[in-house]
Amino acid sequence: MNHRQRKGLRARDRGHQEEARARAHLEAHGLRLMGRNVRYRCGELDLIMRDGDCLVFVEVRYRNRSDWGGAAASITPAKQQRLIRAAQRHLQHYPWPGPCRFDVVALDGDGVVNWIVNAIET
Repeated sequence: MNHRQRKGLRARDRGHQEEARARAHLEAHGLRLMGRNVRYRCGELDLIMRDGDCLVFVEVRYRNRSDWGGAAASITPAKQQRLIRAAQRHLQHYPWPGPCRFDVVALDGDGVVNWIVNAIET
């Protein structure tokens, strides 16, 4: 295994750790896990949670440093569109009778969990 492959594995492991931390934070606030790492051709949904009667699509972002605006700032308009398309695809396969929303859990190197409710407007 070369350096690039090892670095990719470390990044993936860190991503899974931070996703687990985000999930624990949301569950501590009463949300229930419905799915994780749900992949479609058009994009991936990190976490799908239930908040009462609301289905919540959660994007988890981690940045070790905030030089370029931090984790929350890394969600570009193109990324938002991929999330929306993936959520639409999910709802085609698994219709949901109640409301839906998009949240972001932004984790920066300082250890603070920043949960942004209804972060992406559709």
